[in-house]
Amino acid sequence: MPLHLTKIAFGAKSYADIENWFANRPRVSLTTRYCPKRVEELEGGSLYWIHEHAIVARSPIIGFAQLENGRWSIDLEPRLIRVHSRPKRAHQGWRYLKDEDAPPDLAEGDDAGDVLPGKLLGKLSKLGLV
Repeated sequence: MPLHLTKIAFGAKSYADIENWFANRPRVSLTTRYCPKRVEELEGGSLYWIHEHAIVARSPIIGFAQLENGRWSIDLEPRLIRVHSRPKRAHQGWRYLKDEDAPPDLAEGDDAGDVLPGKLLGKLSKLGLV
């Protein structure tokens, strides 16, 4: 089972902003200061995007490459796959996400509907309402 990463969609005011980051781009990559220590386990994994305290989508990871300035590039497939929203608190940088903890993809034709804010989703799930 692959390991995944989570990352805040910093600067995105809506899910549409995240979609625009991927629109008409042949390549998508992020830079980070350090290479993940568990990089071998991330092969076949995805980067899960967090927006408003909830995981909302994922992008499959293609690979990692060291840049000339010593930083690392996380190369992603230029597509965004909607997932069932799941609460996730904010963090800096990226964090690991086990495969069994990753939210499932939305089925073809499923509508995500209005995504509840992460804080509200977290409270409702603690009460067993979602």
